Amino acid sequence: MNAKTFLKQWRFTLILLSAVAAGALLGHILGTKAEVLKPLGDIFLNLLFTAVVPLIFFSMSSAIAASSNLTRLGRIAGLMLVVFLLTSAISSSLMLFAVKFFDPAKGLTLSLAEPAAKETVSFANKIVNTITVNDFSNLLNRRNILALIVFSILTGLASQAAGDKGKKFREFLVSGSEVMGQLIKLIMLYAPIGLGAYFAYLVGAFGAEILGSYARVLAIYYPVAIIYFIFGFSFYAFAAAGGAGIKNFWSNISPAAITAFGTGSSLAALPANLEAAKRIGVPEDVREIVLPLGATIHMDGTCLAAVIKIAVLFALYGRDFSGFETSLGIVGVAILCGVVMSGIPGGGFLGEALIVSLYGFGPEALPIISMIGTLVDSPATMINSTGDTVAAMLVNRFLTGGKTQSA
Repeated sequence: MNAKTFLKQWRFTLILLSAVAAGALLGHILGTKAEVLKPLGDIFLNLLFTAVVPLIFFSMSSAIAASSNLTRLGRIAGLMLVVFLLTSAISSSLMLFAVKFFDPAKGLTLSLAEPAAKETVSFANKIVNTITVNDFSNLLNRRNILALIVFSILTGLASQAAGDKGKKFREFLVSGSEVMGQLIKLIMLYAPIGLGAYFAYLVGAFGAEILGSYARVLAIYYPVAIIYFIFGFSFYAFAAAGGAGIKNFWSNISPAAITAFGTGSSLAALPANLEAAKRIGVPEDVREIVLPLGATIHMDGTCLAAVIKIAVLFALYGRDFSGFETSLGIVGVAILCGVVMSGIPGGGFLGEALIVSLYGFGPEALPIISMIGTLVDSPATMINSTGDTVAAMLVNRFLTGGKTQSA
């Protein structure tokens, strides 16, 4: 990769990191006076949170509405979802195990104000209230993201069931998804100013201590990500096709892995992934469904990152990180973050907004964990992308007994 290509692919990330660093330095210099910059950061957060609801609705409903392979999708969807959920749960659990032993926020004494406590409800009612709402207008509240996701999926399926009469509505959903993607691009143009200003406020108000936790986060994330990438994927490949599966996977996956790492985009690596799956011997009907859908709803690297983000926020807000129910919830939220981030522009911020919304953290939590997302983006994307290929191998194994077609 030459310097020109490198700068083109990494330009925005470098600008974002520079803006955050400049904001942190400015906050250190100004001290508590940096609070005057907070409104500039609030503008960015408000714009982003406003876009979350329509973005999720259009992106998820249009993905289903635009599918032209519903017959084949029906044959393998069950197995595909099982594999996606299984590998996402494994990656989330691995990082959960790591942060239990190596606290990413160790030594932090920062205590952020908790939002008002919610009324306690039974477990059954909690499930009902999480996945449904009793009025359409409540879907427009970002605190009901899971209910919105369910509604979006059902809308996509209904538009397909409407046949020719639903054609214009399907086109509307696809068009809406494109428009919202462009909206996110416009909002992200303001991200360097917004995040820089907010970090100036955070450092000025709470001190530079919060920045020290990032080094510890990276010291935990990168080794765990490498272990999962090498040993986890080798195990999946072996489960799919034995020793030959390991050999075929690692012999063909490099172009896709390098593309994903260099571009930070699972969708950009999709062509290389499809070619790799073909050479590995994954049948066409499996790879052409699993890989495109995997690029939007299967994110093992994102799951790893989501867990460590939640761990940091739990520490900053003084919440109890122990207990089976808490751990199970964290794994579930991590999997959801992998689903909603998808391949859309600004997806990282969308997943982080989901974490903040579901746990009811204050708005200042978003810029804190968005920095983590920026720092781990490349290895996370590489795992996200190449994980789709090995998932396709597993789906093929369970679907056909491991039979392959020649490349």
